[in-house]
Amino acid sequence: MTRSARIDAPGVLHHVIIRGIEKRKIFRKDSDQYDFIDRLEQLVPATRTVCYAWALMRNHAHFLFRSGPAGMAKLMRRLLTGYAISFNRRYKRHGQLFQNRYKSIICQEDTYLKELVRYIHLNPVRAGLVKDLSGLKKYAFCGRGVVMGTRSCGWQDDQYVLRYFAQTTVQARKRYLAYVKAGLNQGRRPELVGGGLVRSLGGWAAVKKLRKQGMDRTKADQRILGEPDFVLSILEQADQPLERSYALKSQGVDLDTAAQKAARIFDIDVDEIFMKSRIQRRADARGLYCYWAVSELGHSLSDLARQLKMTPAGVGYAVQRGETIAREHGYELLGSVNE
Repeated sequence: MTRSARIDAPGVLHHVIIRGIEKRKIFRKDSDQYDFIDRLEQLVPATRTVCYAWALMRNHAHFLFRSGPAGMAKLMRRLLTGYAISFNRRYKRHGQLFQNRYKSIICQEDTYLKELVRYIHLNPVRAGLVKDLSGLKKYAFCGRGVVMGTRSCGWQDDQYVLRYFAQTTVQARKRYLAYVKAGLNQGRRPELVGGGLVRSLGGWAAVKKLRKQGMDRTKADQRILGEPDFVLSILEQADQPLERSYALKSQGVDLDTAAQKAARIFDIDVDEIFMKSRIQRRADARGLYCYWAVSELGHSLSDLARQLKMTPAGVGYAVQRGETIAREHGYELLGSVNE
């Protein structure tokens, strides 16, 4: 499945996540983390990027950046490429160190800055590297100590963050600490890291509530964290259209719609699409369903493989079959199921 192009608008808030390939360690020793920090110390100012929060774990890391004039790509390319070369040379290894490309989510500042600072700085606790806030206070590879004034870091803007809590530094640190404590039991926050949530709905609780009301069909984009107007303004600024999958979902088109329409076209029951069968009508309906699910609704081959109890390669062939059928007969997903 084709990945969405990364939006790289300058001067906006980015939650950036990097992970080791196959969940392997990208930092084997403390010295590796210090090497990474040294690179940040050079590159963040050089690219006129601003950092508000950061945390390094053994196999992944989180950052809250405001991109410089050249966007995030320049910083991340120089940072990750230089570190990977150094790491491979140090440990006499070859090949890829990081999982695919880094993940970057543009965030609405007023709504999410405080949430993201807290989420990122609590990552070492969630990862089990430290037990509690006392342990986090001593953890050297996280920006929390900088905000609290116990550590110094020239490339982290702690004062900007503190102004979100109070006008005086002393009062701001007290409120920041209380805010972080209040988030200790929140666990993972899928809506903040790209867990598939339509973020403009306002979180999992809001999603569940709106689903019960049948009102969860809204426009959004997985690369952006914010309210609908913010999402659309960023997409317009980046001159990028709303992802087609969301445009379809906003009109109530989903996997059930695709299955029902494919079944009607080939005059079979919906359940027959999910049966293991080589009967041509079933295979054609299954192919059309897979094609729409992948190309129109944005589902992955692996997701469909689990649903259909097929191999990803088998689903891939079904998608190709469905694409041919759709083109030859002009079948489109968006339209009446009764066509």
